[in-house]
Amino acid sequence: MPDLVIRHIDNLMAERIKALAKERQWSINDVVLHALRHGLGMAATNLFAETMLDPGELTTLAGQWDAGEKAAFQEAVLALSRTTPTQLAPVHRVLDDEN
Repeated sequence: MPDLVIRHIDNLMAERIKALAKERQWSINDVVLHALRHGLGMAATNLFAETMLDPGELTTLAGQWDAGEKAAFQEAVLALSRTTPTQLAPVHRVLDDEN
């Protein structure tokens, strides 16, 4: 099987991978392979993989929404689409205990 090298993984992602490996008692390699299989929709048990969904599905409203709810939802989706990755998961988070 081929080997891949992934560069420039941020600290938050690396820590999450390590935490999952410890929690599940898996190797780091197994955690990464599991994440890749599920993220790419290649897991045997992953019937609802992200790649099987319509990319616009999360921005389409379903159910009964009034005009105010629709506007708020569309505003939130627009705001999220304009964020940078570090705004939602900052690399250097300061916890309250550290102050």
